[in-house]
Amino acid sequence: MKQRAPLTLAAVTAALAAVTGIASLTAPAAPAADGKKTAAARMPVERSTLVCPAPSSSDIADTAYTSYTPGAAPGAKAEAKGTGKGAARLTGATKEAKAVLEPKEPGKPVGATSSGSEAPALTGTAEGALAPGWTVQQTTKVAVGRARGVLGTACGVPGTDFWFPAVGTSKGREDYVHLTNPDDTAAEVDVKLFGPEGPVKAEPGRDRITIAPKSSQRLLLSTLAPDTQLADVTAHVTTRSGRIGASVQVAEDGVGTDWLAPSTDPAGSLVLPGIPSDATSVRLVAFAPGEEDADLSIRLAGPGGSLSPAGSEALHLKAGMTASVDLKDVTRGEAGSLLLAPTDAKKAVPVVAALRVVRGSGAKQELGFIPASGPVGARATVADNRTGENATVLYVTAPGKADAKVRVTASPGTEGGEPESKEIQVKAGTTLAVSPPPAPSGGKGSYALTLETLSGGPVHASRTLTLPHEGVPMFTVQPFTDDRSTVLVPKAVQDLSVPTE
Repeated sequence: MKQRAPLTLAAVTAALAAVTGIASLTAPAAPAADGKKTAAARMPVERSTLVCPAPSSSDIADTAYTSYTPGAAPGAKAEAKGTGKGAARLTGATKEAKAVLEPKEPGKPVGATSSGSEAPALTGTAEGALAPGWTVQQTTKVAVGRARGVLGTACGVPGTDFWFPAVGTSKGREDYVHLTNPDDTAAEVDVKLFGPEGPVKAEPGRDRITIAPKSSQRLLLSTLAPDTQLADVTAHVTTRSGRIGASVQVAEDGVGTDWLAPSTDPAGSLVLPGIPSDATSVRLVAFAPGEEDADLSIRLAGPGGSLSPAGSEALHLKAGMTASVDLKDVTRGEAGSLLLAPTDAKKAVPVVAALRVVRGSGAKQELGFIPASGPVGARATVADNRTGENATVLYVTAPGKADAKVRVTASPGTEGGEPESKEIQVKAGTTLAVSPPPAPSGGKGSYALTLETLSGGPVHASRTLTLPHEGVPMFTVQPFTDDRSTVLVPKAVQDLSVPTE
């Protein structure tokens, strides 16, 4: 064996000088100097980025933006360095980059408005105390016209992979995917469609788009394959380089309009929370992106327990093909959540799914979407809730075998007031509709609702915001998902040892 040259005193001295005083990051359970293991600390995130799509192409659109940071994150051991003070700014995704919202402190929502078709897509960053759990809601109302209705979306975290079941390319549908690049480098994006027969062949060059830095584009999905008209399609948006925010704006002749948010990542079991009690039509659209077929059981978790919809107890998904089930008025006057699970627990195939929900009838219909969403987790927030009869309804579901306890906290309003909290119990396998949910005492304006899982669960939730207009039940549904306001930070320890071999 070849021997190493012996270390000289000078070399040892230089090595010690290089490492003295430097804290090296170790694994979360690395042994400390005393032989005991040290755990990673859960700390507040120090920076959050959000992206909002351009709200509407209608000249009579009215849009409200609401920004809110809940404050101290649950489970955080201590404030991370630099989180004592904070800053946040939401600006247009344009070269001019004019500020739309600049919240100043956590615990107080801030609102802004815009009108017309010129409002741009927005990008924003929150730092320090304003970063953990930062939430921005965009709500647009279009009173009349072909695309009349209420469109609501929580501004999203930029990423590289998005699934959108329940889009369409049929006559009478105008579905635009909005792609926004928040960064200083270009993003190259692929958009693929999958119908009931599998992949939809796109016109050459149309399914790949380059999004310039700090800019946004929208793509009419039906132009990808002009000769193919399909009612139920799954869109898959991925990036070859860079990251983007992605949302789909759906407009359906004679029915209504809304945003379709991405489904949660493919999983063997899914929860689609918060079908309104007065839904007149509910259609499930699902897709298995892998190479295996999926067999799913369909159950509705209502206020009294879970049951299988008559005639729609199961769904077979062929790999790579979109399938749909017309559940009609499945809720029958009681709010509920749809639960999808593998019929064979030993063969869980990852799937994505979303619900197309219609309220009203005839010329008074309105359209909304409920994508499969993840659990509330430690904490989740939805902004822009409003007081008034049935304006905001909160739906909380415990899909598993354990009861759950949740704390619901209403923030102050955008025009003042004091926060209010309430703890609620949700029985296993049920959905609880909370109407009205807690609201701030005193003050006016819209407010945020924050959910915290206290025990049991997991818990899934959504809220419906209803803004009626001339007899049309205009509404939008937003799910609550874990705000990822904390992160595990490995323990830093001093390591002055010098390797000799």
